[in-house]
Amino acid sequence: MYKPEKIRNVAIIAHIDHGKTTMLDSLLKQSKVFRDNQHIPDRVMDSYDQEKERGITIFAKHTSIHYEDYKINIIDTPGHADFSGEVERILGMVNSVLLLVDAQDGPMPQTRFVLSKSLKMGLKPIVVLNKIDRPHADPDRVLDETFDLFAELGANDEQLDFSYCYASGLSGFAVKHPDDARGDMTPLLELIISAVDAPSGNLENPFLMHVATISYDDYVGRQACGRILEGIVKKGQQVIHIDESGNQNKMTITRIEGHLGLDKVEVNEAGVGDIAILSGIPEVIIGDTLCDPSKIVRLPRIRLDEPTVSVDFTVNNSPFVGRDGKHVTMNKIKARLEKEKRSNISLRIEFNDDEQDKITVAGRGELHLAVLMEAMRRENYEFSVSKPKVILKMVDGVKNEPIERVNVEVPEEYSGMVIEELSKRKGELQHLHTDEHGITSLEFLIPTRGLMGYRNNFLTATRGLGILTSLFENFSPWKGDIPGRPRGVLLSICLGKASGYSLFNLQDRGVMFVGPGEDVYEGMVVGENTRDNDLIVNVIKGKQLTNVRASGTDENIVLTPHRKFTLEQAIDYIADDEIIEITPTAIRMRKRFLTENERKRK
Repeated sequence: MYKPEKIRNVAIIAHIDHGKTTMLDSLLKQSKVFRDNQHIPDRVMDSYDQEKERGITIFAKHTSIHYEDYKINIIDTPGHADFSGEVERILGMVNSVLLLVDAQDGPMPQTRFVLSKSLKMGLKPIVVLNKIDRPHADPDRVLDETFDLFAELGANDEQLDFSYCYASGLSGFAVKHPDDARGDMTPLLELIISAVDAPSGNLENPFLMHVATISYDDYVGRQACGRILEGIVKKGQQVIHIDESGNQNKMTITRIEGHLGLDKVEVNEAGVGDIAILSGIPEVIIGDTLCDPSKIVRLPRIRLDEPTVSVDFTVNNSPFVGRDGKHVTMNKIKARLEKEKRSNISLRIEFNDDEQDKITVAGRGELHLAVLMEAMRRENYEFSVSKPKVILKMVDGVKNEPIERVNVEVPEEYSGMVIEELSKRKGELQHLHTDEHGITSLEFLIPTRGLMGYRNNFLTATRGLGILTSLFENFSPWKGDIPGRPRGVLLSICLGKASGYSLFNLQDRGVMFVGPGEDVYEGMVVGENTRDNDLIVNVIKGKQLTNVRASGTDENIVLTPHRKFTLEQAIDYIADDEIIEITPTAIRMRKRFLTENERKRK
């Protein structure tokens, strides 16, 4: 067990794609936590399958490395604002943060978000100017921009006097000055040891810990993870568990684990400053307090920002129900969401006794909700979700809605189109700048409602060259009506398999969402109309056969490839009277069928 003065706890924070996970790869490889013959994948900390596929970090993860006689606990945090609940919990476990900034791009919108959270908590960040070996890197300009950002976010004098170094996570080196010889990560590790405070607390005091994350083990059940604030905890020791309501229960610690590299390592005891995983408290949830029976202390609950968007989960009542999924009943869906509620406190999951045929799930954004839906469909759940709705608040009798700060980077020729479209959606232009490369940066304040359904159009309008990122800004008075989707949809009139002949004849009517041979049913959305009204079409009709063998009767048909929707795109696309049917193998959109309860209410 390490003494507190020999422990350093840091989190890595950055904008998406600024190299957090790659930087951790280099630190882990150089600290010799892997065997010489061990296969090490790229982005080794992104262990969750959706993280590998999306190329982003979704869940915060712990690791620890040893340097000389010090133990450095490092936490990799998500860079996307939708997963800010992970960041807020983790910052309470560390004494400093490594702020990674791309030496070419400079501070980006999510950099502002994660940095403001850490400055408010009083942490003193260390700035790492990453990717300095890129051809167009300009670390001096980026360092000035980062200082300006600290000042803008209200950093105090001590925080403004931050330590910094230059690095390349991919090449595996860090230097104090750009001209220094480029070797390994040692300068960064030395900077962490010198600039980060040791954890406060005393080994002689009674044990005290705040639960920041929850994990689950098939053998020992739910496990509590957090930083030990005071004292020592030993295997077999009795502790008091104080839950959300203030109830106190005496529990026995059955197992203690720490981190070494990527592995959990079982230990007999852990002390002040250690980030430990404790087993033996089956009902523990995030924000609970664990303390010694001799001195009972209740720590404040972890406060998170409020969710801004909600969707309704209902059972799948389409004609194809039960074809793919194993879990299709409301009881199964409810049990799965209750499990999620216990471990993911940044999602708000509400079960309404009056309306038992739906469950409302609220989160930070569409991506936050889509990750949960994707996880459930991979676990063989089948369900339907409604169009997302923004969460409204009443402030002094005035209806308030969430507002986003949107940053857009587009080639100059597309900027007028973007400004026009976002202005229609009640966006207010705050800032406009065009650089020497012809890239225009725009900053808008826009209602969350105005962004829904726009991202797909944005990528199409900018030919895929635009970058759009958004951050929750505040709740402001209702901005009025915002125009919805400009075009109607094509709806199937009957049940069957789509035929190439019908799809070919319908191509002039709009863009198709299904291909030949795909199953369709009545009311299913099979395409987008070129006009603003919905159109009922027959996509299963085959060609009438005759016994005439004339030249030109059987010409080849050429089908335009149909549009395939991802889960986030479907959530963005649907209108208020439509619903998404999600199964392990398919994502379908359809008109909303009324449930039995809704029919009775009508």
